[in-house]
Amino acid sequence: MTSFAVNFDYRCPFARIAHLHVLEGLAAGADWDVRFVPFSLGQAHVEHGDTDVWDEPERDTGLLALQVSMAVRDDHPDAFLDVHKRLFELRHAESKDLSNRAELEGVLAAAGLDAGEVFAEVATGKPLATVRTEHESTATELSVWGVPTFMVGDRAAFVRLMEPPKGDSDLAVRSIERIVDMLGEWPQLNEFKHTSLQR
Repeated sequence: MTSFAVNFDYRCPFARIAHLHVLEGLAAGADWDVRFVPFSLGQAHVEHGDTDVWDEPERDTGLLALQVSMAVRDDHPDAFLDVHKRLFELRHAESKDLSNRAELEGVLAAAGLDAGEVFAEVATGKPLATVRTEHESTATELSVWGVPTFMVGDRAAFVRLMEPPKGDSDLAVRSIERIVDMLGEWPQLNEFKHTSLQR
């Protein structure tokens, strides 16, 4: 089994693309053990001396969705992959507001969950603490600064895939396994970036 972690903030279009590949591969039966790790782009852009988003979560437009996803991941794991995909699609396919509770309740209901129960868990503060702990852990221990970042052991790499799999599970599996293989077996490669978009 291949084990790796990958982080996300639902606002990032490149995180969406990478996670669609991961989700497509998992749906096709890829033998992966994946840890989905929250990361706040809002916190990543807080200037030194300014208030952390953890202390004023309502001012960060992506933090409520991250809290909802953590409540689902940790308390309703069987529904997480469905909710995870729906939250990305809410933002990028439907152009909806991730900080709008009613929109998030709709995602939860569509996944067969009791939205009131999930938001009651959010209200305890535990999901926010989880987001903070996992964000800060990867930022401190692996120098993670953005999404999507893939992590294997003590190695991490920020990755941008340009196109979603569009239902091609073979492409999804090949793409993710290539990333993980390069991360684990070829640490000498630090940066590889096309000078122009390749189509």
